[in-house]
Amino acid sequence: MKNIFNFTLILIIILNGCVLQEKKTGNSKTYDHREIAPTPPMGWNSYDCYDWRVNEKEYKSNVDYLAENLLQHGYEYAVVDFRWHVIDTSGYKPVAEREKRSLRLKYDSQGNLIDQISVDKYGRVMPDTVRFPSASGGKGFKPLADYVHSKGLKFGIHIMRGVPRIAAKKHMPVKGTEYTAADIAEPWDTCTWENSMYGVNFESPGAQEYYNSLIELYASWGVDFIKADDIMNIGWHPEEIKMLHNAIRESGRPIVLSLSLGEPRFFEAQLLCDNANMWRISDDFWDEWDQIVRQFDLTKFWANYSGTGNWPDADMLPVGHLSLNGPYGEPRMSKFTWPEHYTLMTLWSISQSPLMIGANLPTTEDSTFFFLTNDEVLYVNQYSEKGHEIYHGWHDNTIIWIAGDTKSDDRFFALFNTGDNEKEILFDFEHVHLRDTYLIRDLWHHHDIPGEYKGSFTAKLPPHGAGLYRLSLKQ
Repeated sequence: MKNIFNFTLILIIILNGCVLQEKKTGNSKTYDHREIAPTPPMGWNSYDCYDWRVNEKEYKSNVDYLAENLLQHGYEYAVVDFRWHVIDTSGYKPVAEREKRSLRLKYDSQGNLIDQISVDKYGRVMPDTVRFPSASGGKGFKPLADYVHSKGLKFGIHIMRGVPRIAAKKHMPVKGTEYTAADIAEPWDTCTWENSMYGVNFESPGAQEYYNSLIELYASWGVDFIKADDIMNIGWHPEEIKMLHNAIRESGRPIVLSLSLGEPRFFEAQLLCDNANMWRISDDFWDEWDQIVRQFDLTKFWANYSGTGNWPDADMLPVGHLSLNGPYGEPRMSKFTWPEHYTLMTLWSISQSPLMIGANLPTTEDSTFFFLTNDEVLYVNQYSEKGHEIYHGWHDNTIIWIAGDTKSDDRFFALFNTGDNEKEILFDFEHVHLRDTYLIRDLWHHHDIPGEYKGSFTAKLPPHGAGLYRLSLKQ
């Protein structure tokens, strides 16, 4: 009887301990951030087609297209890009009828805002209800997130690093603390191209609590993806990266953290791996061949840090219908040639960059989706491993990459012709000590190439073109 009593007492203590621990953490689960994005995230982002002025109707039209046509291929995130908190009085109108707006907000000589932004009582930015009417009444983005989730998709937002200047000027409270936004703000630490925010002083009491309250709000809306801007480029802000990471972990919601914009410092690669799921490796990438050439150099380095939960980001795919309202050039279909489309998707796939489409989906030509929905190519993006460059011939305009397959002993290889003339590209198997006999499948064209290959493989590629192949050992 005594033993039974002791066992019961111990069991009660253990169970109580579990209950106390759950109350202490306040969350049902704490995620390792690498669990959240086991493969490179895929989806759509509003920036390349709408700059900062996307409205709810336009966003939903892209969500609908994404759900109906691209979700089956793995594209699942739908992201509202930046400045959704800036009140845009003509933002509900069709794109062509909107009044011109400066990217920078206007302030008077005393630092008071002339333009307006939307914030709650804790100084956290809220959606502009002119553009996003479902956010009225303090509901924020929850109704829009619910709509996205009802389509089987995941909801994402862009944020600017820091605390709103207006919150600091008005000494708005940091939720759950005795401190105000003025106590944590760094007025000297501002973005060079967007002026609604101050940086946050990580040493100030209340700083982490501010980021915790921010992510708590976004988690309550149902946010699945956060793109944090002005955090890596001209100014490097490792402590704010850590605070964002800690706040997401504290929230108990699995939220992908994407950092923008690059080029980040190479010596901080481990910090990025430890705190983020994605990080930009370049400035904004657009539909110019010279910019693809630059991405070859950047992806070559950052491939060393690519793996489960950590995805160096070569930026959005500027294909399809772009710049309906800016931000780069006139409204247009992508200027990439068809061979350059192949190169873009081949490099992004074998380097395992996230695939975020920048086009306005409903008005994009059907032919563009050929490049976006080739499931054999997308498999390389999602399930290859250790992709890296093995040859870069400056003299012969040839680049070769190779990668493994996580689900078999096969390998993938990519051939690139970066020259201005058609060229036969030779892959010498000795570059990677492949000394057996192999079968080769052309992934872009969905067919097995006749014959057996030992020692080398040659393909003829157009100017700025690429090929992507599966290499299997002959049994």
